[in-house]
Amino acid sequence: MLRFGLILLALLVTALPARAERRLALVIGNDLYQNVPALSKAVTDASAIASALRKLDFIVTVTENQSRRAMSEALLSFDSKIEQGDTVFFFYAGHGFEIHGRNYLLPIDIPAATEGQEELLQDASFAVEGVIERMQAHGARTAILVLDACRNNPFERKGTRALGGSGGLAPVTPPEGVFILFSAGAKQTALDAMSANDPDPDSVFTRNFVREMATPGLTMVQLAKRTQAEVKKLAASVSHEQTPAYYDEIVGDFVLNTRTDGSSGGPQTASLVVPRPEALAPAPAPPKPPPGPAQTINAPLANFMRSNAGWSVTISFVDPVVAISWRLGENGAFKETGLLDTLDSRTRRRMANPSFQLDPDQDAATIYIRAVDLNGAAAGPFPIKFDPVVELARGERSTLEMISSSWVSFRQYNGLLLYYTMLVSSRCGIREARIGIDNTRPDQLLPIPACDPLHPAEIPNDAKVYMKLPPQTQMVTIELTYRDGSVSETKTFKKASHMIQ
Repeated sequence: MLRFGLILLALLVTALPARAERRLALVIGNDLYQNVPALSKAVTDASAIASALRKLDFIVTVTENQSRRAMSEALLSFDSKIEQGDTVFFFYAGHGFEIHGRNYLLPIDIPAATEGQEELLQDASFAVEGVIERMQAHGARTAILVLDACRNNPFERKGTRALGGSGGLAPVTPPEGVFILFSAGAKQTALDAMSANDPDPDSVFTRNFVREMATPGLTMVQLAKRTQAEVKKLAASVSHEQTPAYYDEIVGDFVLNTRTDGSSGGPQTASLVVPRPEALAPAPAPPKPPPGPAQTINAPLANFMRSNAGWSVTISFVDPVVAISWRLGENGAFKETGLLDTLDSRTRRRMANPSFQLDPDQDAATIYIRAVDLNGAAAGPFPIKFDPVVELARGERSTLEMISSSWVSFRQYNGLLLYYTMLVSSRCGIREARIGIDNTRPDQLLPIPACDPLHPAEIPNDAKVYMKLPPQTQMVTIELTYRDGSVSETKTFKKASHMIQ
């Protein structure tokens, strides 16, 4: 009898429908700043975005003019609503600020910080990275952040030494599953209006983004590109440079508006569709999925590593595969990567080789990946964009961040020398290097040779890898501006702890 009861209970549990993926949104608009210049359109922008999201079946929480405590409580309340597998959308309009390559969202009671008070600002604001981390920690499957915070430096004041930094936000590299859209590019500022007489209540970015949100079938990349093109065109018409920037780490193509008839009623489903090459034209409306939970797509991620011998491409899948093949470009046969002499503990078979090579002079292209799963079913082809310039800069930046404690070293040899060989060997990730000698603010350029994309790690014979310092020097500070425009933390190197004997 007990066994029958357990079987009946199991049948009832399995018969229950799977929890549908929910769409949650937190929308914040901050206008009424107390200690820095107030804004005029952040609240109306937030209202427009909230209205558009409700039409796409998001459960929307809207907050306005948030203090540090109120904004913290709003985030905490939103976090508590997120469940495993949910899609979350975070919109922020207000002041933002960048410090050492990290972006911060400012509540209305942010203090009027001045030079040297970066820590005060960091403690009183919200790091974008932290907002992402807490959403993912609560189980969000897909997170979309739209930040209209690229305004002028709010800490600039006549007669004072303003907190260092320009208008706009720094580029970001979001984690997997996250899409971020800025209202302007790195170091650019966003227009609130086209002119003093502009009748539109929304900012130039928001009015265009909301309009594109109403178009069914657009992937987030297509939506961002359309908004980007329109905003850039409008800004240029009033001699302003504003090109919205997006950063896409969602595996596959995410569709925000999945309606097939242009209506605003009925539930939205199937937001994640099979990847395909990007295009500016609207994507065909996705077919209605069968009842039940959405099918998981085993789309791959690619990691590119550059050496003087060429490019090494490593492919990874969430679910196990038993064979991998690839093709460069739109035509030609797929090439098998083969098998390794290693057993895969998940498949109990020889592991499919996840790596293949590209020539050192390979131009930008689309790589197509196919795979075979444990049941013998083929998946793909999945398109992966390869841009050697971007990947080289990204790889070198990653290397520089991992070896940041070894950027420079002191040596006593016919005087005091400072070696920066590590920076020269990873120069393809550096746009500019600055040094401060017994100075906490790097105020001098450090000579770095030009990048040679075909031989990125080779140090030219005529390259200078050291500089002579005054004998009394006790410390130096180094700050790097990476190729993507972001800025490193300022690193301090003391002579005693970084001396080569």
